[in-house]
Amino acid sequence: MAVVPERRVVLLGGGFSTDHDGLLDDWVLDQVRAPRPKVCFVPTASGDAPAYVERFLAAYQSRSCEPSVLQLFRRDLDDDALRTFLLSQDVVYVGGGNTANLLAVWRAHGVDRLLREALDRGTLLCGISAGANCWAEGSHTDSFGPLTHLSDGLGLLSGSVCPHYDSEPGRRSSYRTAVANHALPAGWAVEDGIGALFTDGQLTDTVTRTPQARLYRVEPDGDGGVKEQALPCRLLVPAHQPTQPTQPA
Repeated sequence: MAVVPERRVVLLGGGFSTDHDGLLDDWVLDQVRAPRPKVCFVPTASGDAPAYVERFLAAYQSRSCEPSVLQLFRRDLDDDALRTFLLSQDVVYVGGGNTANLLAVWRAHGVDRLLREALDRGTLLCGISAGANCWAEGSHTDSFGPLTHLSDGLGLLSGSVCPHYDSEPGRRSSYRTAVANHALPAGWAVEDGIGALFTDGQLTDTVTRTPQARLYRVEPDGDGGVKEQALPCRLLVPAHQPTQPTQPA
C-alpha cells in the first residue's frame, strides 16, 4: 500500500531576511529528511526584488541544501518545466511583500495549482509575512495600504493568519476586530521570532528564537469579542546548547 505523504505548512515570523542567528532557517531544514534538500525561494510578493534573492542565496548556499529561486516577473520556464521544477522541491520558501499581488501573480501563472499539488506530494511549504498569509483561507494584510482583511487565500491551511502580531502598530487590534466581526475566520496570530508547523492541518510544533515571542490562537468568543490563547513553544538555541521549553505568558 502506498504511503500518503504528510501535508505540511510552516508559518514563519522570521528567518534569513530578518534574523542574524539562522535558527529558524535551520529548524525549517530539520523538518526535511533528505540529506541535501532542494529549497526553492519564491520572491513574488516583493516583485522578485534582487536584494531579497541575494540575501536568500547568501543564507542558503552555505547550508547543506540545494537552493534555487523561482522568479515570475521574468519567467523563463514553460508550463511543463515549471511544474517539473516545483514538484522536484523539498521546500518551497515564500518571501514577504504584498499578499494580494502575490496571489494574483501566482494564479495568472498557475503556481497556485502547482503548489497544491506539491503539498499533496510531500513538499514542505513555508514563508514569512505574505509568505505565511498566502497558505490560509484568509489573512490580515496591508496589501491595500491600511490594515485590512483578505479573504481569498489558497486555503491550504484552514482559518486565517495574521503576521507581525507584536511588531507593527495596529496589527493586534485590527486582526482581533476582523475575527470578532467574522470578516476573517478564527486563526493564527504570529509574532516575530516564531515558527509554527502544521501537519495535515493540525498544529504539531511551535518554536521561537526569542523567549518572549508567541503564537496565538484567536477565535470569536460568542459575545462580540475574541478569545486569544498563547500557545506553548520550544525555545530554539544554537546546536551546542540544550533546547528549553517556554510557557505562555
